[in-house]
Amino acid sequence: MTIEVRPATAFADVATMVGPKRPDATVCWCLSYRLGSTESRALRGPERGERVRQLVRQDPPPGVLAYDGDEVVGWAAVHPRADTSFATNRKIPHLGDGVDPWSVWCLRVRPGHRGRGISHHLLAGAVQFARGHGALAIEGYPVDNHGQKVDPTMAYVGTRGLFERAGFTKAADTQSVLNGFPRVLMRLDLR
Repeated sequence: MTIEVRPATAFADVATMVGPKRPDATVCWCLSYRLGSTESRALRGPERGERVRQLVRQDPPPGVLAYDGDEVVGWAAVHPRADTSFATNRKIPHLGDGVDPWSVWCLRVRPGHRGRGISHHLLAGAVQFARGHGALAIEGYPVDNHGQKVDPTMAYVGTRGLFERAGFTKAADTQSVLNGFPRVLMRLDLR
């Protein structure tokens, strides 16, 4: 298995990873943190997919995709924090160090491909992507699960261990809890 991580510029592949099975369904599309809450709540059904189609055309696109050959197998949302709802999130602190970090907030691996280390490739690819776009630091907000099992539907934020293995260090506690686990702010300096 050779995993390649590329910018998320192929809408069909992004749709495979984060889109609904039914086009009229109102699902996340990984927009919940990418857009302000007012816009995110207002978009219904196919409008959400159309908004993602717009984001995929922008520079930078909204994240990265992992491929096993020609098959898309993973997704990571990564973008400047200032362009996300984390910019105003009161539960996830700002470090106040004068650096405008990028955020990686969603890691998703397709069923049938899990347990093969793809999330490690995705996180490394997100770091490379951010660095390539001039980021001075990148943050994630994973759960601190102390090795306990995380419900797969809530594992999209990643775990502290995953981020530590990628070279991130804990920079702060947060007031956010997901699936009963506290989330922590993990930071990697890219300077």
